[in-house]
Amino acid sequence: MNFVFDIDGTICFDGKTIDASIIQALDEIKAAGHQVIFASARPIRDLLPVLPEAFQQGKLVGGNGSYTSNGGKVDVIHFQDSLLTKLQTLVEDNQLTYLGDSDWDYAFTGEKTHPIYKNINQASAKNRELRSLHKLCKLVLFQPSRHVIDELSTLPVSITCYKDENAIDISLVGINKVRGLHALQVQDFIAFGNDSNDQCLFENALYSVCIGGHEVKQYASASIEKENVPAMIGEVLRAYEDQEIQSIYV
Repeated sequence: MNFVFDIDGTICFDGKTIDASIIQALDEIKAAGHQVIFASARPIRDLLPVLPEAFQQGKLVGGNGSYTSNGGKVDVIHFQDSLLTKLQTLVEDNQLTYLGDSDWDYAFTGEKTHPIYKNINQASAKNRELRSLHKLCKLVLFQPSRHVIDELSTLPVSITCYKDENAIDISLVGINKVRGLHALQVQDFIAFGNDSNDQCLFENALYSVCIGGHEVKQYASASIEKENVPAMIGEVLRAYEDQEIQSIYV
C-alpha cells in the first residue's frame, strides 16, 4: 500500500525537522514492505532538506502537484507563456508581494520573517526576478485584495487559500496532490494531512487522517492532535495489515 504524507503541520511542525518518533513510524511502514510517499505544497527544492536521506530518492509530490520526483528525477508542470504574462502583469499592476517557484530557482519579495521564506532552500537555489523565471510552476501571493482574487477567478488557475498566513497559492487548473500521485502511477493510498490542499487526498484515499482542527477534517476518516501522530501511523499500519481498513470500503 502507498502511505502518503503531507509535510508542514502533518509530520513537520517547525518547518525544518521531523521528530525521531515519526521517522521511526515511517521506517516501520517501509520495513513492512509498503511505500512512503510525501506530498507537499513545497517545491521539491524545499521538500528534500526536511526528509531523511532514506526517503529522498522515493516518490515525491511538490507544489501541490506541480512537481513530481522519482529516483531524484524532477518533472514539472508550468504556466504557459500567455498565462504567465497575465500573472506577471497582475502582480506588477497591483504591486503584490509574492513567492514564485520555477523548476528550481525562485522569486521572493515578501517579508523575510514569513514562515514560507524560512522554508526556502536558499543553499541550492537563487532568488531571481519574477520575469526571469520562464518555467513558473507555482505562485504564492501575500495579502491579496478581493479585486486581485476576482481577477484571478477569470484565469485558468486553481487557488488555494491559507487563512493563517493571509496568502493564496496559485497553480494551473486541475493541478493538485492527487494529480501528482497519478503522474507517479499511484492510485490507491492512505493519506495523512492537515490543510485545505489535502482535501483532495482525503476525498480519494482508502483511509485518511487529519492532524489538527482545520475545517478540512470533515473530509478525513479520522482526526487527531499532533502529539498522537506517531501512534496513529502505527495504528493505521496495523489496521491495514489486519484488513480492518479495506473491509470498510469493500
